Amino acid sequence: MEKAISIRNKRASFEYFLLQEFTAGIQLTGTEIKSIREGKASIADAFCSFKGNELFVMNMHIAEYSMGTIYNHEPKRERKLLLTKRELHKLLVKVKERGLTIIPTVFFINEKGLAKLTIALAKGKHSYDKRETLKQKDIKRELAQSRD
Repeated sequence: MEKAISIRNKRASFEYFLLQEFTAGIQLTGTEIKSIREGKASIADAFCSFKGNELFVMNMHIAEYSMGTIYNHEPKRERKLLLTKRELHKLLVKVKERGLTIIPTVFFINEKGLAKLTIALAKGKHSYDKRETLKQKDIKRELAQSRD
């Protein structure tokens, strides 16, 4: 592979406290993986939800493949995440007990050429938490500028 594909959800760490991360495989069709390799995907508005005992990623946008025919995929269809039973059970229990949510943070293609999604167990931030995050970011930026 010439270039590494890594699509990040930049809003995730601003909107949520990220508690625990998991790496999951994702079930894709042929035109979806081709579109991802062109870098035409977005996980900014995506979230994960359980249907029965299976975990799906919703609202993840993968643009239609330009060379696709009538067999092209829908851009915002729900896609199944591939995790072990133990990981799925752990996530299901934590989401039901504590009212936490699961959000995708990084979408990448690994060294074997497989599409992977890093998901995080997250808790929503209040507005005063977001202001504190911005203050910390400004302080780090000013310190970095003063060192240069």
